[in-house]
Amino acid sequence: METSKIEELIKAGIPDAQVTVSGDGRHFEAAIVSAVFEGKSLIQRHRLVMATVQEQIASDELHALSISSAKTPGEEK
Repeated sequence: METSKIEELIKAGIPDAQVTVSGDGRHFEAAIVSAVFEGKSLIQRHRLVMATVQEQIASDELHALSISSAKTPGEEK
């Protein structure tokens, strides 16, 4: 799976997200900034992101996604 495809999936599920993904084809790391994270705990933020790639993980098209950060635009500064 390509990093650009993962970015597209996350952006489709979290439309205002700024997404950066790196990885080696099976294991990936993502950093996401979105206003949708406002007022949400870290685990809630991670669950929102993981829900966007749930189908790919279930099919093993995407083996592993680590979330390095999930911040609001205000937290990014």
